[in-house]
Amino acid sequence: MTTDTPSDTAALPDGRPVPRLTGDERAMLESWLDFHRATLGLKCAGLDDAQVRTPSAPPSSLTLLGLVQHLAEVERNWFQRVAGGLDVPPVFDDESGYALDPGRGLDEALGIWRREIARGRELCAGLPLEHVGRVAGGPVPGMEVSLRWVLIHMIEEYARHNGHADLLRERIDGVTGV
Repeated sequence: MTTDTPSDTAALPDGRPVPRLTGDERAMLESWLDFHRATLGLKCAGLDDAQVRTPSAPPSSLTLLGLVQHLAEVERNWFQRVAGGLDVPPVFDDESGYALDPGRGLDEALGIWRREIARGRELCAGLPLEHVGRVAGGPVPGMEVSLRWVLIHMIEEYARHNGHADLLRERIDGVTGV
């Protein structure tokens, strides 16, 4: 699971890795997750701190910076707490990650997000897709899920939030695209 383009896959002109079209299941799942992670980074590229704090349409207060922070929390939750079985605190004061801190800008948030991705990769590298972890909280605490399920869920989570990021970016500067 990397945000960089693996040496054995192609990259799109914008630098995102092309998800695998063939290969084993884990490589395909990880490549799709990497693609969606890179898409979130691309949606934030070239923007300043004020722009990434621009909220979506009222009454929502959703921002690109909030999405980056939220996905750092999501990475920690699913890969460290659930798959890794670690008891780690939230990344930010607000467990959802959406709340903005006036002192934390995009560069810092992206750095935190990337560290959470790296830590999750490290913990899951040797685990089989059948590895089972337990959901720590939320509506179904204690539910068992496989690493396979976590990877599929993370692809879904990023895909959904990348749709939000598309709309936010278009509102900020008119940039559209995949």
